[in-house]
Amino acid sequence: MRPTTRPVAITGDDVDPEQQNVRYELATLSFRLLDADRAAAGILPWVNGPAARGTLLGCWQTENGPLGRLIVLRGFADDTELALERARARASTDPFGAGDHLTDLSLRSFAPFPFLPPVRTGQFGSVYEIRDYHLRPGGLPATIAGWRQALPARHRIDPLTVVMYALDGPDRIIQIWPFHSLDERVAIRRDLYASGLWPPPGAPEQILEATSVIAFPAEFSPLT
Repeated sequence: MRPTTRPVAITGDDVDPEQQNVRYELATLSFRLLDADRAAAGILPWVNGPAARGTLLGCWQTENGPLGRLIVLRGFADDTELALERARARASTDPFGAGDHLTDLSLRSFAPFPFLPPVRTGQFGSVYEIRDYHLRPGGLPATIAGWRQALPARHRIDPLTVVMYALDGPDRIIQIWPFHSLDERVAIRRDLYASGLWPPPGAPEQILEATSVIAFPAEFSPLT
């Protein structure tokens, strides 16, 4: 079974400036293993509250990789909107409404690759992979160039949710992929490598360290 929501086309051509100005926040909420439901209960009120800015795009609970984590993806119109929402979180004594169930909170800011349209929500897969590549210094331009060349063909076979680069901290990219199952993920990646459609040319050479997290969408996630 493949996705039931039609993905936005990716051609490799730059999208318009307004879409390039979109910013993303990836929030990682950490909690004790038995507190998942309580930690998640405040997320919707937080992101939909009267003072909130941005749009909730996805929320996942980790299943493979670091456990006891909720990963929240939100989109913002531009840097200003993201900065205002970040300031709200930093000034709060109860960010994301997680209260005493929150043991740690990481907030990271990203920009999409320039040829990537904004994230489209909908039903794409019951399993999501979130890959984090720490790049060598100066490795981002070659990474973007390789992805620009290779991603359109892969996206037609294996639709991407988003690939984005960090706006602060070390050079890194985050990519999010939906799959119907873990077996499907393994089969697709094997076929892509065997056919030469992946990896992007010149991109693996830029990676210093790579991690992968398998996560399941929360019940209220707009991306499922």
